[in-house]
Formats: sequence, structure tokens, C-alpha cells
Amino acid sequence: MAQRKSGNPARQAEIEKRRAQERDEKRQAEKAEKRRREARRRRTKRIAWIAGSVAAIAVVAAIVTVYVTAPEPLNRYDAGGEGASIDGVETFENGTDHVEGAVEYPQSPPAGGPHHVAWLNCGVYTEPQPNENAVHSLEHGAVWLTYDPEQVDASDIETLESYAPSSYSILSPYPGMDTPIAVSAWNAQLKVDDSSDARIREFYEEYWRSDNVPEPGAQCTGAIDGPGRQ
Repeated sequence: MAQRKSGNPARQAEIEKRRAQERDEKRQAEKAEKRRREARRRRTKRIAWIAGSVAAIAVVAAIVTVYVTAPEPLNRYDAGGEGASIDGVETFENGTDHVEGAVEYPQSPPAGGPHHVAWLNCGVYTEPQPNENAVHSLEHGAVWLTYDPEQVDASDIETLESYAPSSYSILSPYPGMDTPIAVSAWNAQLKVDDSSDARIREFYEEYWRSDNVPEPGAQCTGAIDGPGRQ
């Protein structure tokens, strides 16, 4: 709608001046509001960035804390040994012939000797395994951890499982042993009475994937799965 003009020039000039001031005040108010909105946006963005950074730092700190304070896994070993002397370990001299049928071994459980042409796939088993296949796995550098189910309980078996690495290791029951637990490698064996015996891990550390076996580095998978494979 058209604005009415005063017939008085002085009055009209005053009106125009007031209107110009109002427009200028409106523009200034709009600019001020825009600056306030921009400041709020920057402040919100800065707060979000700080919060995100603090959260990221907290996550990293938590990960570092867990990594630093977490106990070393019981089943982590370095391949090959350093010739460490472990109290109670017996060593033997066994042959490496491939044979058919059952073998009468001088050690029980066997720790090397004639064996079947197919090795036992490494892993955790809940049933006894054929000696002849397990011995072939020892020839490849595996460690065979056995227990007499009549002399250990479920908690002992769980402890033994915690020692076994994910590869080149066999855990299985072996009824009728003269000791609750035996840990065997090629031409080496340790017998213990207690699942918490520190020498079990020492044996793994020394003999697991040893270079002093007839076929170091040969596979421990891709052959025979025995009964009760988990």
C-alpha cells in the first residue's frame, strides 16, 4: 500500500528520516541476529568437535589400558626352542618309518617312532586318538597334550585347553596313563600331576614347532580328523 505523504515538506522530511532510521535499525538487528546464529553454530560445532575428540581419546585410552593390563594369553608361544633345560623332561631316540597297522611304542603316550602315512589333524579332541596318526603329527613339529580322564576333572581339562595353541597342538584324553597329564613332542616328553604345573607351558615354548623334528614346517591339517574333534 502506498505510503501517504504529508503536505508539510518539513514534516515529510522528518517522516522519511524516521523511516530510514527504522530500516537501518532493522538491517542492523538482522545482521546482529545473523551474527548470533553464526556464533551459536560455531560454538555448537566446537563443542561437538571437543566432545568427539574427548570420546575418541577415551576410547584409545581404554584400548591402550586393556592392551597394557591384559594378561598375556597362555597359549602364545614362539616357534622353535632355545635349548632350555626343563626339569623332568625325558628325551628319546625314535625312528621315522611309515608303517601300516598298529605299532607297539616304547613310550606311553608315544613320543615319536614308526607311524601311519597320514597324520592326525591338530586340534582339541574329546576322545582318544590313534597313536600312529598322532605320532606323525609330532614328526611335523606338533605337541601332543594328553590326560587320563580318570585322574583329572573338568576344570583340569579346561586349564589344559587354555595352554593349547590354535595350530600344531593336539589335546586329547589318553586312558590308562601312569600320570594324570603328559605332554609329548618328537623324542621328548614331560609327565606331570597337576594341570597348573608351569612346566607344561615351558615344554610348549621349547618344543612347539621345533626345528629339531624330522619334517619341520610340514602341515598339521588336511589329513585325518580323529573321533571327537571339537
